[in-house]
Amino acid sequence: MRRSELAGLAWVDLDMDRRRVHVRQAQVDDTLDSTKSEDSDRQIPIDPGTVDVLRTWRKAQLAERMTWGPAWTDSGRVFTREDGTPLRPEWISVRFRTLTERAELPPVRFHDLRHGAASMLLAAGQPPKVISEILGHATVSFTMDVYTEVAEELADAAAAAIAAYIPRRKRDAGKSDHG
Repeated sequence: MRRSELAGLAWVDLDMDRRRVHVRQAQVDDTLDSTKSEDSDRQIPIDPGTVDVLRTWRKAQLAERMTWGPAWTDSGRVFTREDGTPLRPEWISVRFRTLTERAELPPVRFHDLRHGAASMLLAAGQPPKVISEILGHATVSFTMDVYTEVAEELADAAAAAIAAYIPRRKRDAGKSDHG
């Protein structure tokens, strides 16, 4: 998801029983990503582990709500400050940078996580149409234009896999092809 989509994600947009996130048109401007379709409304499937993390987070957020009492701001958002107020997309990037530096990870932008996810989906053999829909790109061709390098690496790996699969007879080193 784009950072603006995460900042705007509401609890009502999660169906944890069906393991789906309903991404609606970003409610907060995100100038880092102009690749989204005009209607980036989509459903993203999530795995059971992510559902568990979200359920745990929901409990923690409800505890914060109880602690803050009437001072709690009920924004309905999944990701908030401890007082319930919404996060700004810029803050997400700054916090991410702080955490990656603290963990002594190589410099990476929050937005690069989308690229990593798309590359991994492509490497895992997912159809470009599915990847494009998950990312909310306007067209499959845009998705493939951006991830052509990954696709070329996969094509090379496929060629090597086929070559390794096809049985070949070993030739005697002393014999020529003609005789």
